[in-house]
Amino acid sequence: MTEETANMLDKTFDPAGIEAKWYGHWEANNLFRPERPDAAPFTIVNPPPNVTGSLHIGHALDNTLQDIVIRYERLRGKDALWVVGTDHAGIATQMVVERQMEARQDKRTNYTREGFIEKVWEWKAESGGTITGQLRRLGCSMDWSREQFTMDPHFTKAVVKVFVDLYNQGLIYRDKRLVNWDPKLKTAISDLEVETREVQGNFWRFRYPLADGVRLADGSDHIVVATTRPETMLADMAVAVHPEDERYASVVGKEVILPITGRRIKIVPDEHADPALGTGAVKITPGHDFNDFEVGKRAGIAANQMLNMLDADAHVVQVADGLIPDEFIGMERFDARKAVVARLKATPHGEGSLLVPHVTKNKEGEEVEHDAEPRTIQTPYGDRGGVVIEPWLTDQWYVNAAVLAQKPIEAVRSGAIEIVPKTWEKTFFNWMENIQPWCVSRQLWWGHRIPAWYGFNKDESGVPVAWRPGSDSPNPSVNDVQVPFVAETFEEAQVLARKYYDGIQSDAQFEAVPDASAGGLSLVGGFVPLWRDSDVLDTWFSSALWPFATLGWPDEDAPLLKKHYPNDLLVSGFDILFFWDARMAMQGIHFMKEVPWKKLYLHGLVRAADGAKMSKSKGNVVDPLGLIDQYGADALRFFMAAMESQGRDVKMDEKRVEGYRNFATKLWNAARFCQSNGIVASTSVTAPAATSAVNKWIIGEVVETVTALDKAMAELRFDAAAGTIYQFVWNSFCDWYIELIKGSFDEETKAVAGWVLDQILVMLHPFMPFVTEELWSKLGARKHELIVAAWPAPDAQVDAEAKREVEWLIALIGNLRGAKVELGLAPGSRLTAYLPDPSEATRGIITRNPVAIDRLARLDAIHFAPAPAGAAMQVGAGDANIVVPLEGLIDVGAEKARLAKALAASEKERDSLDKRLSNPAFVEKAKPEAIDKARADHAHHSAEATRLAAALARLG
Repeated sequence: MTEETANMLDKTFDPAGIEAKWYGHWEANNLFRPERPDAAPFTIVNPPPNVTGSLHIGHALDNTLQDIVIRYERLRGKDALWVVGTDHAGIATQMVVERQMEARQDKRTNYTREGFIEKVWEWKAESGGTITGQLRRLGCSMDWSREQFTMDPHFTKAVVKVFVDLYNQGLIYRDKRLVNWDPKLKTAISDLEVETREVQGNFWRFRYPLADGVRLADGSDHIVVATTRPETMLADMAVAVHPEDERYASVVGKEVILPITGRRIKIVPDEHADPALGTGAVKITPGHDFNDFEVGKRAGIAANQMLNMLDADAHVVQVADGLIPDEFIGMERFDARKAVVARLKATPHGEGSLLVPHVTKNKEGEEVEHDAEPRTIQTPYGDRGGVVIEPWLTDQWYVNAAVLAQKPIEAVRSGAIEIVPKTWEKTFFNWMENIQPWCVSRQLWWGHRIPAWYGFNKDESGVPVAWRPGSDSPNPSVNDVQVPFVAETFEEAQVLARKYYDGIQSDAQFEAVPDASAGGLSLVGGFVPLWRDSDVLDTWFSSALWPFATLGWPDEDAPLLKKHYPNDLLVSGFDILFFWDARMAMQGIHFMKEVPWKKLYLHGLVRAADGAKMSKSKGNVVDPLGLIDQYGADALRFFMAAMESQGRDVKMDEKRVEGYRNFATKLWNAARFCQSNGIVASTSVTAPAATSAVNKWIIGEVVETVTALDKAMAELRFDAAAGTIYQFVWNSFCDWYIELIKGSFDEETKAVAGWVLDQILVMLHPFMPFVTEELWSKLGARKHELIVAAWPAPDAQVDAEAKREVEWLIALIGNLRGAKVELGLAPGSRLTAYLPDPSEATRGIITRNPVAIDRLARLDAIHFAPAPAGAAMQVGAGDANIVVPLEGLIDVGAEKARLAKALAASEKERDSLDKRLSNPAFVEKAKPEAIDKARADHAHHSAEATRLAAALARLG
């Protein structure tokens, strides 16, 4: 497509055909990253979508914004690299494959770990590229030639190295702590994968008898505790009361006898207990509640002493002290809840039972007892498993995030990382300064397996516990302390193990075994057993390396790494600020000694039209692919940009999407008009010479538009950038310039019009790449495609005189047309105007533009004389107040009455809404959508009142 003759544009704009044609052409010709070895780099990485995913409306927003930036920088001549890839999505992918197996009456456990992973790779090869095809439909100009996957060998190498290095630096360790446990998936999950739902539950109150005859100050022989999870009392280890709560001061340090188990537990002072909440006494189950875990630690209970009463399926198991009665063992947790309540209700205590009833009154005023008080409870659910999450005490791998967080905090404070909008900095600092250890292990088969091997602890002779070469029955306990050997390979782990076991012979053999139980059997044969950790790493751990591992690290001499790290910008939803963005900052600074990106842009969520969060259960989810099918990708992209205002969510509005399709159609028709009048592609980057005011004016408008666009893009004001180009194309070019030059297509005008249309296509291209590329190709012979064209450099100035002249004409024509509409005059009706004593500048404008005034303003003449007596309207233009006689055209009295009545109605509505919006009670209590509607109505009636008042003023 280098020197071919321009083809006439079709009468109808058809987005679908254009999009399919041009995307394939761009990708096939490597135009997303043209060879620019000497150009300045500009780099962004996409938040890698799950390999299982499909394009949702949030992806559409996130990737549209990135594509606008990368296309803009490419047009500015940068070596623009947009790194693309997908995330292996450990839990989601394993679930997808297991569901497919279930449909075939198959299951994961029918295979070895390696066999199952082969099934996952087969699934990826067949079905794992859905979202990448959908990103192409959106128009994303990513460097697909270097598409990444977090399970690729080069990426896996980086992940393993990071884990081993952090471990050797003391920043990764193994610890026993509470995690969010999904009993269905049988794995720990991150906070991001937990969704809180409001569930109708109960609040039970129980009596815990005081031990050794101790009584409270009021004489009670028990403490009443309240809970929403009665089953956990089987593993209670303390009762907490506030240190300043006088009701319990005499029993702090004493014990209660726990019902059912008979366990004696202490009453401990802790500020976690709120004297004003419930009874002020709180049961503490440190092995099954995050708050209780911290209380337990403060009370001196070590994590390895905390009781764990549930297995991975959330069924009751015996605890270390063996005090849970056999009848509860094996019960599912919610069945155990019912059984515990029933047992306590049946156990007498004083005049009642250990269950304290909840008392209400019926309609007759009589007291009625209930087992529990109904409560709406915020309950955690796994977003994929769909079951209630259980806080569960397990051994997991943790990153010392508090240490790694220090450098990113400093980077944001110093400005090395700029967060946009700046308002997010406070949230960032608050989270990072209070960051908790990061659990990075997951109990899955699919993912990066943790590079750690275990062996039995050594005894005093430096050999594995009870290991004796040639012994027939060493019989080690699999519960013996195990020591980890963290290394990138099994061979390296053996070296570490040989060094650790300093009592074994130099020729002792190591054996890789499946687990500790198999390790015990290995000892019989005289081998030193090592078994690999069965867990995999949290997906966020690997994706935290995205800005540098995708560029070739750990090869520090990789050309891409040298040129494109640090990245220039990261565009991300605010909802993954901590789960991904902050962790990239931690890992990037730690391993690269430099920030991963210079600027972090956080956008909002795309919400339903009423402002509600989209969800499948509400039925308000919008499919971006459906919008592309209906209106085209360009229209959806422009909507996303125009609605993206820093710090605010985007409200979905299909009418606006349709409106931007109409915008593309308007440009298409304007280009067709130009083409049909001999206006073709420009051969100049700089502005052509111009002598007429209208041509000078439109060149100046291009200059101002480019300046405003550059400013908006530098500030990442996508809404301002979209609004700038929209106003220029629709108003300045289509509505006014084309109207003003009709019938005057001299060579100068053709040259200017062709140049301006080219500038429009280049400036609009980042927002609407498909329609602009098509128009670029059809308007004349080109040396290159629009995607790799040059950003506008007009090398021209705004001509103030020409600007004043054309804006005067636009004001006259626009105000006169508006006045006709207000007064009910036909748009084509011809009028005569009068302007006594015009300024010299105004007189000159009128004198130089009789054709435009006659054709567009529909004025026979503007007489420089006083208007004749009688009814008239006044129309402003610049410093002129032009009088247009209305005698015989309308009933002025009736029109004044109509306008006055309409004005009074609008003012009444405006003032009423103003009063409502000024009322704090309304603003605080009303639903957000009601407030938004009131504000919109207020703006409408305010504008209408202003318009009607102006119309009345025109009539004199």
